[in-house]
Amino acid sequence: MELIKELKQSKIIKSVFIALVGTVLLAVSSKIKIPFYPVPMTMQTLVVLLLGVTLGWKLGVATVALYLFEGIIGLPVFSGSPEKGVGIVYFSGPTMGYLIGFLFTVYFAGSFKFNKNLLIKFLQLIFSVSFIYIFGIFWLGTLIGWEKPLFQLGVQPFLLAELFKVLIVLFSLSKLKKLNQYLN
Repeated sequence: MELIKELKQSKIIKSVFIALVGTVLLAVSSKIKIPFYPVPMTMQTLVVLLLGVTLGWKLGVATVALYLFEGIIGLPVFSGSPEKGVGIVYFSGPTMGYLIGFLFTVYFAGSFKFNKNLLIKFLQLIFSVSFIYIFGIFWLGTLIGWEKPLFQLGVQPFLLAELFKVLIVLFSLSKLKKLNQYLN
């Protein structure tokens, strides 16, 4: 019985450590950016997909939720923080929809059982990442107005880079799945 308790405790400690490392990766990837208006282009979407595929949906969602919590309480983990504000003030700005979309993206990327069909895997990754842009554009419309060219502002500038990030994950899937088995 004691051994079972120790195994559960060590698994929890391992999961917390992995989640913390994941939040550091998200924070670092948020600082690798190309400034666009109203939303910068970062490497976060790549990291969110990688977290989903390597950690699975449960630990992936926990990691992204922890990252969002860190930002909401004021840690400078978001792309424009601290220079454009911190905490809930920054979170509720133009990028909030995209940040919330991270939760759905990591969930789906972690839930899919990627088979051997390359096209199906590609479509699964595109489906997963699309939630970032769906939530992002809806929040952007709410914030800056629906009469603005939302697609041109909040999606179009990112499409080519997003395709490249999805392809990186797609062609790394076999290695990432092996890492998933090692981490779990």
